[in-house]
Amino acid sequence: MGEQLVENDRIQSLNVLGVKVSRVDCASAVASVIHAAKQRRSFGVSALAVHGVMEAYRDRAFSEALNRLDLITPDGQPVRWALNLLGARELKDRVYGPTLMLRICERAAAEGLPIFLYGSTRTVLDRLSQNLKTRFPRLVIAGTKADRFRDASQAEDDEDIRMIAESGASIVMVGRGCPRQEKWVAAHLGKIHAPMLAVGAAFDFHAGTLPQAPQILQDYGFEWLFRLVHEPSRLWRRYLILNPLFVWSFGQQLIRSKVG
Repeated sequence: MGEQLVENDRIQSLNVLGVKVSRVDCASAVASVIHAAKQRRSFGVSALAVHGVMEAYRDRAFSEALNRLDLITPDGQPVRWALNLLGARELKDRVYGPTLMLRICERAAAEGLPIFLYGSTRTVLDRLSQNLKTRFPRLVIAGTKADRFRDASQAEDDEDIRMIAESGASIVMVGRGCPRQEKWVAAHLGKIHAPMLAVGAAFDFHAGTLPQAPQILQDYGFEWLFRLVHEPSRLWRRYLILNPLFVWSFGQQLIRSKVG
């Protein structure tokens, strides 16, 4: 599936509450990113879970920014289930941002494609860089830039773009949290000539600063419960309000699609 996607240079998508979620598996997503990296092509990617879909559902400007991206993978199991209900039954698993990041790093190491890490804190970036180099000794980390946790000025943004270009990075991993990271990627299409991947909590998971849910919880769509237990004050609204709203809103979309 991945090689066919690259040859056709076209990624199919399905509309999930106004977001064009790509009909891809992990192999296809990796192939498309590596293909764009070799071409030095500006290419926007987001691994999107329910939170991102619902942020876009409630914010038209964010929805428009998301839909400018080239590839939106079904990061959460509920998003994959939604795609399956809309007809994409060939998708046997989600394209989980942390897994996608590791598989791309593996390919980048094998093919000599340097990466750049953009976002999070200096402590997380240092630990993440060390862990990635341990796991993939041939991986070249061309540079890192910690998040300012605010909007950059024009001069600061120009400096960031210049820094990434001069680093020689072929792929940029972006860990700023949703929706900030997706907005950043969309805003830099055509300015940074490399794939830019919004991968969310992957930086913290691979740096070892946040625990990942057991695989069985991930497989059955209960990763949200594990994360809620570990970060209740930050995540309660995301999971206890947005998750039920997603089920209700998508249910209405599905009913309309069947009736129509």
